[in-house]
Order: sequence, then C-alpha cells, then structure tokens
Amino acid sequence: MYLNMHIYQTLFFVLREIDVVAKSFKKFAIFATFSVLSGGLAQAQDAAKGEMVFKQCMTCHRIGPDAKNAVGPALTGIIGRQSGTAAGFAYSPINKAAGENGLVWSNELIMAYLPDPNAFLKKFLTDKGKADLATGSTKMAFKLADEQARKDVIAYIDKFSEKK
Repeated sequence: MYLNMHIYQTLFFVLREIDVVAKSFKKFAIFATFSVLSGGLAQAQDAAKGEMVFKQCMTCHRIGPDAKNAVGPALTGIIGRQSGTAAGFAYSPINKAAGENGLVWSNELIMAYLPDPNAFLKKFLTDKGKADLATGSTKMAFKLADEQARKDVIAYIDKFSEKK
C-alpha cells in the first residue's frame, strides 16, 4: 500500500511539474508571438512618415491630384505605370528604354530603384538582354538608402495610385 501511495505522490508531483512547465511555455509562446508581431508592426510601412520623407523628393517631384511635372515627373499614379511614360516629361534614354522593355512600376520595383536608380535601370535592361541600351544615366541623382524610409515613402506614394 505504501508503494502505491508513493507512486501516486510521485505521479501527482510529475503532473504538477508538467503543468507548471506547460503554463510557462504557453506564457513564453504568447510573449514571443507578441514580440515578433510588435517588432513587425514597427517595421511596417507608415504613409504619414512617408509624407515627411517625400519632402526630400519634392525638390524634383510633385504628387497629388493637381501635381504637375517639375524637374522630375509627377508621381501621381506611378504604381502600375510604364517607366518613362508620364505625359509631358522628357525622360532620359535609359529610363525610356527600360519602360519600352517592360518596366512597369510596382511597390517592389520602386523599393529596388530608390537606393541607386542608375544601377537599377542598367541591371533591369541587362537582365532583359538589352545591355546595349543600359548606357547613360537617369536624370534622378537622388538615392534613398534607408530601407524603412523607402517603405514609408512607397506607402505614401501608393496612396496616390489607382487601385486595380
């Protein structure tokens, strides 16, 4: 009888410890999930911050319903637009060539373009088998290296694009 009681006590102790470990694990899992999600939210696109970043772009570009071309083309509706085709803007030959060879702006392509516009266009044309057209340079000399700033400014630009 003593042996059975000892087995029950041991079993009760083990089960209680398993319950404590399981609860601790559950708390850890909830905390870890929350940490990952909140960290991801901190890295999400922020159009309000993007509007502030876009002030740098306004040296050359305009955006909005009444925007006109300036030193650079108006960026209203750029998402989904073929490169080099904004009405009334005189594009560089490399930018026009990229558009004629399939470059249609998306959030992802703008993200890749902004750190180094010339390198992006040359790679795009080279990848399309048009290395002979990958000469000269775009008129855009500005580079936006910061990844979060690019995400934010794209979120802002995207607000002025047609949703299809």
